[in-house]
Amino acid sequence: MRSLKNSVHLIGHIGNTPEINTLENGTKVAKLSIATNDSYKNKIGEKIIQTEWHNLVAWNGVAEIIEKFAPKGKEIAIEGKLTTRTWDDKEGNKRYTTEVVVNEIMLLGGK
Repeated sequence: MRSLKNSVHLIGHIGNTPEINTLENGTKVAKLSIATNDSYKNKIGEKIIQTEWHNLVAWNGVAEIIEKFAPKGKEIAIEGKLTTRTWDDKEGNKRYTTEVVVNEIMLLGGK
């Protein structure tokens, strides 16, 4: 995978059925989330598993791969960059979301 200054590499399982949309100009976009796990031992030696959720957005060819080959539960590896979007909600409050724009995807696991 390429190395970028703003670079994120994640391996995880898709947590929802990817949402695939085709824009008016024919561009495909996929929105999905993946879960990554980290584990550690607490003070009394118990193994603790911590799950983090990451929102992903993929465009064009990567979106097509996700649409065809990456259902909910599939293990994937991605490389991308972090982006933050802002918008105003219906009540006029400023909202923020951070997501990973996927540049590359690798399908892992069986089938």
